[in-house]
Amino acid sequence: MVSRSAFEMIALAVVIALYFLPALIADRRHRHDLLVLAMFNALLGWTVLGWLLALVWSLQPNPPRDLGGQTTVRSRRIGMQIFSRRLDARVQARESRATERKR
Repeated sequence: MVSRSAFEMIALAVVIALYFLPALIADRRHRHDLLVLAMFNALLGWTVLGWLLALVWSLQPNPPRDLGGQTTVRSRRIGMQIFSRRLDARVQARESRATERKR
């Protein structure tokens, strides 16, 4: 009887570990959104789709911490590059017109 309850306890521990496998993987990979992923796993992990989505999510690389700030910096940089190219093209066009006038 004691061995049966010990087996049941071990089986229960294995089932719980498998159920929370996505959260455990996310914890090992030091994901920034571990709490959200663990809550998703706990609430929707009983569905096969929810568990699979949590597993795929836990295997994804960490998102940048400041995605909005990086996007703003990148768009400003692109805007300045476009402005510089247009300004350079305008200066070259003026120089070519001035050269043509001198001829």
